[in-house]
Amino acid sequence: MLSNTATRYGAAARFFHWSIALLILADIALGLIGENTPRTAETAERLQTLYSVHKTIGVTVLGLAVLRILWAFVQPKPVPVHPERKAETMLAEVIHWMLYGAILIMPLSGWVMHAAESGFAPILWPFGQTLPFVPKSEDVAHMAGAVHGLSAWVIYITVALHILGALKHAVIEKDGVLSRMLRGTEAGVEGAPHASALPPVLAAVLWIAVVAFPFVAPLEQHEEVASAAPMEQAEITSELPVWEVEQGGLTITVTQMGAPVEGSFANWNAAIAYDDETGAGEVTVTIDTTSLSLGTVTQQAQGPEFFDTETYATATFTGEITRLEGTSHEAAGTLTLVGQTVPVTLAFDLTLDGDRATMSGTTALDRRDFGMGAGYEDEGTVGFGVEVATELTAVRQ
Repeated sequence: MLSNTATRYGAAARFFHWSIALLILADIALGLIGENTPRTAETAERLQTLYSVHKTIGVTVLGLAVLRILWAFVQPKPVPVHPERKAETMLAEVIHWMLYGAILIMPLSGWVMHAAESGFAPILWPFGQTLPFVPKSEDVAHMAGAVHGLSAWVIYITVALHILGALKHAVIEKDGVLSRMLRGTEAGVEGAPHASALPPVLAAVLWIAVVAFPFVAPLEQHEEVASAAPMEQAEITSELPVWEVEQGGLTITVTQMGAPVEGSFANWNAAIAYDDETGAGEVTVTIDTTSLSLGTVTQQAQGPEFFDTETYATATFTGEITRLEGTSHEAAGTLTLVGQTVPVTLAFDLTLDGDRATMSGTTALDRRDFGMGAGYEDEGTVGFGVEVATELTAVRQ
């Protein structure tokens, strides 16, 4: 029989229950394997496949969960087998409602995190990788990832309690609770009362706390990292007018798995000397590489295969500024990064308004020139080219 009755689960409810359960267990296993696999050139392709399957299963669970809940709304709910055990029935109902929330919130938060990121492990389907109203944002991905992680702990606890309860009924009491979900057998007495409306309310309160928590403590920690103390200002010796940077940004864009991923350095400074009459000058830029943020691959980017920030905590660019034509300029010099010094030319536009200057420029680097990512020998995983963009406002001293 497809539908439920007062004392048994129908085939549809049993299908939703067991298919979602098996998919969730498989997804948990894939997630744990991924978390405990080192991020190296040798594991990159395997991790991409693993996480693509993980995300695809998650989206499948979300779809099945919506169908399951809609089906539950139009079906009679089988009665509790032991309604006289009020505390036990209450706990079982709370766990069931927590599981309902988990099969919605966990995959949805994972999908939001995926949509807010770029460049790694696509969902294996033809419907696109984005979500409406979800921007590409590291902060959004960070929050969604925190909710996803907390949801995983909720699932670990509730699934463990759910399994223990099922085993208790099957092995100790042998009362048919498990068999009516396995085979659709009858269990319980028709007309027995259900638990009160309190279980869904308690589950909702717990889920609100789980979802809200990452927006408090982790956000404060994230902001503390982003507002780290500025670096000591570099000095420049020149007879040319000196300009002090008021504000600015330094970003990099790399290609990962065929998609662009943008990152930024929170800590850097520039010592600038420039004569607006001759268009000549010099610049020294010092970058705190430990302040790099590059989405979900920040830790890997800071690791020994790439920026190796534990060994090389700073990078330095020193160049001579030349005006080419109008507002077009270039700074030709060298960039010292991970112990390698490479010639680099930064093309930029410079506009002046009295004693205030605004510039924006870009340059293209090849990671192989610095020996970065040597194990990634083709561009299928990590591209060779890195685009560097900077913009700043400076005031003449």
